[in-house]
Amino acid sequence: MRVRELELKADGRQSPIALAVARGVRRLLRSLGYSTLPEVALASGRRADLVAVGGDSSIHIVEIKSCAADFRADQKWPDYRAHCDKLFFAIPADMPQDLLPPDAGLIVADAYGALVLREAPEHRLAPATRRAMLLRFAQTGADRLHDLADPERNQL
Repeated sequence: MRVRELELKADGRQSPIALAVARGVRRLLRSLGYSTLPEVALASGRRADLVAVGGDSSIHIVEIKSCAADFRADQKWPDYRAHCDKLFFAIPADMPQDLLPPDAGLIVADAYGALVLREAPEHRLAPATRRAMLLRFAQTGADRLHDLADPERNQL
């Protein structure tokens, strides 16, 4: 029996630049002890680009912007604050940093790594919100692993 390699595929909404930034940010966050999931649906109906959970149950959301036009076209990011302890923007190195709000963290990334240029202010979640986010994170991750291991399950 051959062991099949499992591969996560982009869902088609992300540009190649956004995918590269996400990869670099995820590498950085993992090195800092966080587990991450991309494209997590939130209770508000929004979808966070990256959600990171630390061993202390801290929750960070990273909003990825691939260019200035991407930032200008998408003003839903303030809604993400209600779902995390810290909110960051992650951008490629060639994007102007002065467009991004100063009250959020700032990460510059490429496909190979990332650097936190500005730490995000902390806004601690209420315990019930934290529990709901942790459950959402766990269920999203478990469902994705199940889908990878059993891709035909939706065809039954």
